[in-house]
Parts: sequence; structure tokens; C-alpha cells
Amino acid sequence: MVSQVAPQPPITLRVSVTDRCDLRCLYCLPPQGASSLYDPSEILAFEEIVQIVRAVTRVAPSVALRITGGEPLLRPDIDRLVSMLCALEVSDIALTTSGQLLAALAPCLKKSGLRRVNVSLDTLQPERYARLTRGGSLQRTLAGIESALEHDLRPVKLNAIALRGINEDEFGDLARFAIARGCQMRFIELMPIGPAASRHREWFVPADEVRARLEREFEFVGPLPGPTAPARTFAVRCSTTGLPGVVGFISPISDPFCSGCRRLRLTSRGELLSCLMHGDRLDLRPILRNGRARTELESAVRAALARKSVCRTALRRFPMATIGG
Repeated sequence: MVSQVAPQPPITLRVSVTDRCDLRCLYCLPPQGASSLYDPSEILAFEEIVQIVRAVTRVAPSVALRITGGEPLLRPDIDRLVSMLCALEVSDIALTTSGQLLAALAPCLKKSGLRRVNVSLDTLQPERYARLTRGGSLQRTLAGIESALEHDLRPVKLNAIALRGINEDEFGDLARFAIARGCQMRFIELMPIGPAASRHREWFVPADEVRARLEREFEFVGPLPGPTAPARTFAVRCSTTGLPGVVGFISPISDPFCSGCRRLRLTSRGELLSCLMHGDRLDLRPILRNGRARTELESAVRAALARKSVCRTALRRFPMATIGG
């Protein structure tokens, strides 16, 4: 009898293109940013990123790409990289951004083949936004969201980190804002990584508490079908406006999704991470820059997948911007 080999499930590869960010969110980066943490010559060229992504597509039957940072829109000619990646056999390609530069760049990103965007939006109060991001402009992010919708980078997903004492009074406002514009609202539990590690107990809000607050204003119609990790999404209806929408929860602390996780992260310096919760990194730059065979890249991808674990020792000393958001 011929034994049956189980098919490999799809992989989501988060590709960081820069550690730089135009914001300094309290939970993400120190005031000076991440620029002092690396040598710019170490950053992967677009062609090197494409080599790695191509290797991942050879290992997995289906690969979804998420372009991240830092702030990926700070990388010059980011639309050219999008075009290069779209030429590969990938099932999906999206970009995560603060939205500060999105209004101007949405047209060329769409033209390059980008399918959709995730935009960070932790508050709808301008002064609170400026404090939380250390100088960011809420208006610029809102303009970026409108531009993404105008240029059909949909579904636009809005991501809010739930922060006790900072934005817990706005969960309903954020959901209503998203639903009114046809966006999906996702609430994310704070992870004890980088600057957030020392204040995690103070700021952490579990996803169940976020949902309980939302249930005062929204009817949860039911869970939506789809992958179990990382987001749990629900169809909801606003009790005041009657508008239907989608709300999601990403719960890495209170409801870990390790067993179903098929994420890999590629840092801007060419390190392949299996998981945020342990310190293993595979440095792919020597393979890329010493002209080694493509089979070595594929072997590294397989090794990274094999190293995925349920270890619960987070990378506390690394700012989130340096490991792909």
C-alpha cells in the first residue's frame, strides 16, 4: 500500500522591509526609535527579499505575504517591491502601516498589485493619538484610510492594541468608526515585547474583556468561517445604527494560537523567525550573499517551520518594529 502524505498547510510570511518608523508608539518603540539598533548596510535588497519569498513558495503550496516594518512606506520605491512580489506565485499580498504616508501612496500601491492594507488605529482622539505615538497625526492616518478605501485596497482592516488606562473607553467608538466605513475592526492583546514588557501588567486588557465591553453596544451575530489563527472574527450589528460589520480579536496571551500557527517572520536584516515567543533566528544573509544554492534557502525555511513551538518566553528585549510588527 502506498502511504498518504498529508498536504502542507498554507504559510503566512511577514516580510519586514525596514526597522525605521515615523512614529514612536509607547508600547512599540523607545523615544529614539530603532535606527540605532542596526547597520543600514545589513538591510536586505529587494532582490534578496524576492529570493527568500521564492524559496518559501517552493516549500509551501500556498503563501500569503504581509509587508511590514517598522513603517514599510518609509522604504523608498516600496511599490517596486510590491510589483516584484506580485510576480511570484503568492495567494495574497497585504501591507501593514501606520497610515501616516498612505494617502499619497495608495494609488501607486494599488497599481503595483497590492491587494489590501491593515492600518494601525488605537484611538480616534487627536491629542491622545499624538501622545500615544509621540507626535503622530491622527488626521494623516484617517486620510490614509480614506485613500485606501477610494483605491479599493480592501478589505481595509483597522488594528487597535487594547491598552488599559489609555484607550479602553474607545473600543465601541473604534468599532462604530470601522463599520460605518466598511472596514474591519480588530482588537489585539498587548504582548510583553520591547517597551511594553515593563508595563504589560498595567496596560494589558484580555480580549474577553474587550468583547464584553462591545456587547453593550453590538449584537454578535456569530463567528465567521476561515482560518483559526491568529484572528477570531465575528459578524456584528451595531445596536444604535443597525449597520452590520466585522470585528476580530487577536489573543496571543489569553488564548494562544500556537498549535495552528503557520506564520514565519523575515526581519529587514534577513533573519527568519519561527515564532515571537522564542529566540531562534536563522540568518539567511550568508546564504544570499555568498552565492549558495537555492536548496540551502529552502532547507532554512523547512528548518524554521520545524522549530515552531509553544514555548512561552517572549522576545522581551526586542522592540516590535525590529521583528516585523
